[in-house]
Amino acid sequence: MNEKLLKKIENVNKELIKSHSVIAITGQIASGKNFVCSQFEKFGWNCVDADSLTHEAINIAAPKIIEEFKRYEEQFNVKITNEDGSINRRAIGNIVFARPELLAKQEEIVYPIITKMAEDFISAHGKVIINATVLYKTPILLDRCQAIVYIKSPVFKRIFRIRRRDNLPYNQIFKRLKSQRNLLSKYKITGKQIIVIKN
Repeated sequence: MNEKLLKKIENVNKELIKSHSVIAITGQIASGKNFVCSQFEKFGWNCVDADSLTHEAINIAAPKIIEEFKRYEEQFNVKITNEDGSINRRAIGNIVFARPELLAKQEEIVYPIITKMAEDFISAHGKVIINATVLYKTPILLDRCQAIVYIKSPVFKRIFRIRRRDNLPYNQIFKRLKSQRNLLSKYKITGKQIIVIKN
């Protein structure tokens, strides 16, 4: 266990918990956001995870997503539904991460659902953390956050974590890393308080 990291998290919590009710924890893929959130939860924060909300939103919006992306199956040599008719998330990922405009199409479908679910979570809880990589794409939720905790981690560590966790081929890993370049700058322009934690 990294004692220096744990001490930093403890100090950041002391700074934020007195006067903040909603904060964001963000950072690039596999930077360690979930671990940091788990530590904040020990101090009484309630964490809502955008990845979990996205999975739920995709299930809710599955018929619309299938209708929208069925046309790309042949082009990307994938099948976007499983044998039971459920949505094939990996196939959808192959499509949407290949071209920015396709990712934007999926986001148009699922982000309003995610926003509503997160708003409901905030209303039902006291101290709330929104754990999300691209929270800047949901301005309503970002506006609710009084501070942003940004987790930084070396790229080689993140590649290793992604391979171990998701078993993705390297070309897909690099596409996802590329899609999140300059992420910190997206949050700096908000003018919100940003605290960087190195993991």
